Amino acid sequence: MGMDFYARVRHILESIPSGRVATYGQIAELAGAPKRSRHVAKVLKSAGQALPWHRVLGAGGKIRTQPPDQQAQLLRLEGVLVSGERVSLKQFGWTISPLAFAD
Repeated sequence: MGMDFYARVRHILESIPSGRVATYGQIAELAGAPKRSRHVAKVLKSAGQALPWHRVLGAGGKIRTQPPDQQAQLLRLEGVLVSGERVSLKQFGWTISPLAFAD
């Protein structure tokens, strides 16, 4: 039996390396449910500080947390360049094959 969606999301979130970012949509897709990006946010919110929430961004690399300052600061500590409230996904995006998390 495979992991349920929430467990898969947690596992994926824990796998994002320091200095890299992923989008809510990317994580949902890796978890096998590409239309459930809002549920990824729920997993992050319920986990509090236990997961690397600061490495997750909105589409286009936009910081979505409010206020954005704490997330930007944590990303900068990992060497990620934050310009305004955006991060270059081309430069800092986490690239991994969906097969890495397939059942």
